[in-house]
Amino acid sequence: MAETPAVPLTIEGASTLHQMFRFRWPEWRKVAATDRQRIAEEAISLLTPFEQGSQEGHPNQSALYSQLGHKGDLMFIHFRESFADLNAVELALAQTELYSYLDLTHSYLSVVELGLYESSTKTYAAQEAKGLEAHSQEWTAGVKEVLERQAAAMATRLYPRIPPAKYLCFYPMDRKRGEQKNWYLETMADRQTMMHLHGMIGRRYADEVRQVITGSIGFDDWEWGVDLFADDPLVFKKLIYEMRFDEVSAVYALFGQFYVGLRLPAEKLSDWLSGKLPAVV
Repeated sequence: MAETPAVPLTIEGASTLHQMFRFRWPEWRKVAATDRQRIAEEAISLLTPFEQGSQEGHPNQSALYSQLGHKGDLMFIHFRESFADLNAVELALAQTELYSYLDLTHSYLSVVELGLYESSTKTYAAQEAKGLEAHSQEWTAGVKEVLERQAAAMATRLYPRIPPAKYLCFYPMDRKRGEQKNWYLETMADRQTMMHLHGMIGRRYADEVRQVITGSIGFDDWEWGVDLFADDPLVFKKLIYEMRFDEVSAVYALFGQFYVGLRLPAEKLSDWLSGKLPAVV
């Protein structure tokens, strides 16, 4: 009998792209008022349907944020069916005249991911009880059936509608795999226990913040991306600070740069381009 796999099962959903831009304000101020209006209207006509997304099936939405700090001025988040669809969004944005005043400072490519530690343990045990060898044809078919059933049950989480919250906090992260601490060498049972306790912290904040986890191994420079949506940005600090004391974060986590933005409705882009931050309800 082959050893039980150490890799937890995952199910994947929406392809996700974050884009961070710096806006060329000095050049923009030199543009005639009538031209600024025309350029803004062109961009709004493109972004409004992106923001509304699909009303049937998967939402396939985009959202725009006024970014805080020196890392950029505007931040986009796009959820789509595939990487090809994300690339189409990139190209569509690049065709607008407004794009001439945008400099891409950072981007992040990933897919919405749900880790199934508990289901993995149960599924592997069930396959072993049947006498099936790991990764055999029969074993693989059984695992596939479980994943399809889980994906159908969690479709709204795998293909989320972008929350209308005022603030977005995005950051990438890794699990340590160094000489002294290596997440990937811990047993499945230990990782499952640690992730359960880690998840319990997030659940306590469920009424204040919405979280979307995306997987980026093989797609970008970090292993996961985390999006937090909330009406009060202080909840980002409180949640992440509390998680610092959890073993998963305290011992095994590495974090990239944090990006925070204020929701900017597409229809209000003209206000933003005039130096006015519209109120977000």
